[in-house]
Amino acid sequence: MKAKLERIPPAVITAADYARLAAEHIPEPIRAYIDGGSGDERTLAANTAAFARRPLMNRVLRDLAAGSTATRVLDTPLAHPIMLAPVAHHGLVHGDAECATAAGAAAADALMVVSTLASRTLEEIAAAGDGTQWFQLYWQDSRAGTLALAERAARAGYGALVFTADAPVAHVPERAVRAGFALPPELSPANLASTPAPRRALEPGASVVFQGFMGDAPRWDDVAWLAARSPLPVLLKGVLHADDAVRAIDAGLAGVIVSNHGGRTLDGLPASLDCLAAVRAAVGATATVLLDGGIRRGSDVVIALALGADAVLVGRPQLHGLAVAGALGVAHVVRLIREELELAMALAGCATIADIDAQALFTPAPGEVPRTVC
Repeated sequence: MKAKLERIPPAVITAADYARLAAEHIPEPIRAYIDGGSGDERTLAANTAAFARRPLMNRVLRDLAAGSTATRVLDTPLAHPIMLAPVAHHGLVHGDAECATAAGAAAADALMVVSTLASRTLEEIAAAGDGTQWFQLYWQDSRAGTLALAERAARAGYGALVFTADAPVAHVPERAVRAGFALPPELSPANLASTPAPRRALEPGASVVFQGFMGDAPRWDDVAWLAARSPLPVLLKGVLHADDAVRAIDAGLAGVIVSNHGGRTLDGLPASLDCLAAVRAAVGATATVLLDGGIRRGSDVVIALALGADAVLVGRPQLHGLAVAGALGVAHVVRLIREELELAMALAGCATIADIDAQALFTPAPGEVPRTVC
């Protein structure tokens, strides 16, 4: 792995430039793990393609002199609606791992969601960030173990929990397997160092997936139990079906994150964006709904908000920025997307985040087939 530049390279003007340069700084097996998706990567491709199918609509001659990207999520004031999604193992691309990402997020006024599978402890990351942070939570070996990790996050100053529900069966992307990826032993999850991995004894002939992984997986009553006892508000991540979103709100969760895990779980799922409007319609206008999957430009943020998201989460681009230029690269990725967001809002005639609604999107006339916008 090349030494990190810790400076912004010349001619980097989009998040895609960081993705291109990251290939020069990350060994191929690790890059395959980060950028890969499950199966044939149909869902991975669908996430970005979904934005191209939704043209924006401009409005002219509006007064935008007092424009702002400021917003609120779970009653937390944010400078903009661009968050950093929980991504595991930042130590794969930078020596300071999530601590550098947290510093970059704080510099860019971005809320960072820290992964359970981080390379550094949640306490170290909280200290490095000095900003608004949430903690992503995977189910542990028991209810007690899960609640203990939630309480630990609360003590460290995190503002909310993001409970990931859509990856009960773990697997490495096929692209990474073919490239020979293996997680280095020194990069095992720091937050789980003292937590025993669940070990379910299987009967002869039993399925590792059904009786193994799924036998230990949480269920709706577990999530409701956690929401009732957690010291922090809990959002459910990995929701695509509107009925699941309604059930999450009814179970006492503070919100949902519409997500297909970046195309890394079940291949063939629809794009996260394609499920967003139905989820918003099902849970109503006041519920907190976030989106991740495929956000690469500020115009993507406008499209997501127009379809019902309160804010968005950016995944892979943060690691690309971290690999190329450390904390500065993370901050720069967020800044680039935010600047594009401001430009898109201005040209769409939206002075505030609250002004972004369905009217920011082009709606074809009845019977007209909309063309893909490239």
